[in-house]
Amino acid sequence: MEQHLTVLLNEAVSALVTDTSGRYVDGTFGRGGHSRLILSRLAPDGSLLGIDKDAQAIAEGNELAASDSRFRIARGSFADISSLAQQADVAGPFSGVLLDLGVSSPQLDQAERGFSFMRDGDLDMRMDTGSGMSAAEWIATAGEEEMIKVLRDYGEERFAKRIVRAIIAAREETPITRTLQLAKIVTEANPAWEKHKHPATRSFQAIRIFINNELTDLERLLGNVVDQLEVGGRLVVISFHSLEDRMVKRFIRRQSEGDDVPAYIPVTESQRNRRLKIIGKAIKASEQEVESNPRSRSAVMRVAEKLAYEKCA
Repeated sequence: MEQHLTVLLNEAVSALVTDTSGRYVDGTFGRGGHSRLILSRLAPDGSLLGIDKDAQAIAEGNELAASDSRFRIARGSFADISSLAQQADVAGPFSGVLLDLGVSSPQLDQAERGFSFMRDGDLDMRMDTGSGMSAAEWIATAGEEEMIKVLRDYGEERFAKRIVRAIIAAREETPITRTLQLAKIVTEANPAWEKHKHPATRSFQAIRIFINNELTDLERLLGNVVDQLEVGGRLVVISFHSLEDRMVKRFIRRQSEGDDVPAYIPVTESQRNRRLKIIGKAIKASEQEVESNPRSRSAVMRVAEKLAYEKCA
């Protein structure tokens, strides 16, 4: 198994931790790379809550919690920060929330998890293997229109219709239960391969996002995350593909611009109801990081800070 390299590690933690005595959330604990560095920056009275769906991540988090009383781990989706924090007996609002979106290196590297089109394994793709429908189960039962919509919406796959028809034809012959089996079907159905990109990349991405409700969870999180932050608290999000990044970028921009007021209506700055301030420009991995960890190539990090806010009548 390859070594797990945390993407934008120092950049993310430096942007997140502005109060060493603050309360923070690592909404995508993974193998704890960001969390361990956050803890190293916190004072004895600081605290950190880690969240993850993955059982292996939770096991890693339990070990960290046993060695550091400032840390607690909760199993679930970052979309449920409020309820998970209550269950873990952690009080908000928080000084910062960090999200490192997408699939982690350990998940990709374990063939049996079913995320990789380069390694043969069961076609699972669930981040939480104890609940929900696996990719194989969905592919066996989904209708043509639903599959086309998933590949188009979540994978931005131009040849969704052609690929889906190939999948349906193949599943009528034999069940599709292995990753390389699906990758071969998609590859052969894809008429135009993108340079430096495996022809099954977009389809696997789309199915994974759908199976794990990734964009739905992100949308839910963005809908309430400002309320989870204290004034001056930071939201730090690392995205790995355009769908996620567009959602985050648009959300931060809307919250930083405030209410949509017609140009002919005079309003004071306080009446604009701005809730977030954009902190710096989008950050990408350095050439050195990309060289040592090619998976960081597509990473984009955005940072915002909560402003004092009063809803005007």
